[in-house]
Amino acid sequence: MNEGSIRDNRVFEKTGIPKNLRWGYLGILVFMMGDGVEQGWLSPYLVEKGLSVQYSALLFTVYGFTIALSSWLSGVLSEIFTPKKTMFFGFLLFVVSTVGFVGYGMRTLNFELMLVSYAMRGLGYPLFAYSFLVWITYESPKNMLGRAVGWFWFVFTGGLNVFGAYYSSWAIERLGYINTLWSSIFWVSLGAFFTLVLNKGSFKKSSPSLSNRTSVITELLKGITIMKEEPKVLIGGVIRAINTTAQFAFPVFIPMYMALYGFTTQEWLQIWGTIFSANIAFNLIFGFVGDRLGWQKTIAWFGGFGCAISTLLFYYSPVLFGNNFWLVMLSGVLWGALLAGYVPLSALVPSLVEKDKGAAMSVLNLGAGLSVFLGPAIVGLFIGHLGTAGVIWILAGLYFLSAVLTGFVKLPENKL
Repeated sequence: MNEGSIRDNRVFEKTGIPKNLRWGYLGILVFMMGDGVEQGWLSPYLVEKGLSVQYSALLFTVYGFTIALSSWLSGVLSEIFTPKKTMFFGFLLFVVSTVGFVGYGMRTLNFELMLVSYAMRGLGYPLFAYSFLVWITYESPKNMLGRAVGWFWFVFTGGLNVFGAYYSSWAIERLGYINTLWSSIFWVSLGAFFTLVLNKGSFKKSSPSLSNRTSVITELLKGITIMKEEPKVLIGGVIRAINTTAQFAFPVFIPMYMALYGFTTQEWLQIWGTIFSANIAFNLIFGFVGDRLGWQKTIAWFGGFGCAISTLLFYYSPVLFGNNFWLVMLSGVLWGALLAGYVPLSALVPSLVEKDKGAAMSVLNLGAGLSVFLGPAIVGLFIGHLGTAGVIWILAGLYFLSAVLTGFVKLPENKL
């Protein structure tokens, strides 16, 4: 190995990005940007075109269900077929379903066709992105795994919530709504090229023979049985679901709450966008913090207790500061930053098991998918009886609960 190669290896080791997966990280960023082009405008667009609010809600509910299902399957399918093959299948699902959704369903506003094709689209991105996360857990040394998954959530969130939103705001004016959706195929294809072609990383775990049907079924069932065999993995999945529950609950009612204090929709969107700009930066920071301070401590104190307190502060900031845009935004940014305190969970949970890390990641990914349901469900169930303040205290209480639960998720050797 020459001096230049040694120097390159040291650079990647310090940053926490596995050198043999570096193209994959760029691919995830670009792929998720393509997936996120419709995040901020599809529902109101469909309602404007004549679809009822109830039907629009049903469309996104089914979409969320398939995301949860695919998130769970991504880990075990990666074990069976390898991450690369699972990611390619997810990419194909995304492209085919986009053609059906945009080219046929939206063109005629055929709700049944939109429902089926958009549900298929929900299967696509978790198989692609979360399978790469499994790949990371196998390829990264334990002493840099926290940073490696921190970089994953940096590119994942950056692509989906930041670049996807900024790109769509630019593209809609120049290309129109429908062509913006069509352009998503270009971006996910480019991301797949980076991740599946330029990325040369290998996957060391040997997969079961596809001719052995029993082995395949056993691998699929591991995504369930591992929760019984290792209860800490189940607890990790619960913590992961709590992690982003508020993220999907806030948009349902916080904009209307902020409007009571004089904040416009545009101001709310600026606050929300800035929150996740901060979040992606702190995804990296807490990856480093977790490797230094310890994964468990970082999750409990910064993620659990930190989010509980900052959730309350964000909600009550208009009460405390009135229509002060910058102080309310600062309160929200604090919540977004501490939300990244859960990043080391993606390093902690697979490290609980010596093998079947893909099954452990399936449980974690299922938690991520379920939060898409839990957030809106909590709002729908409780806001009528308890009001917005009651919902906020429930969300804060869940964060406190996650901090307590983290105390039970310890590595056997208790190194991190």
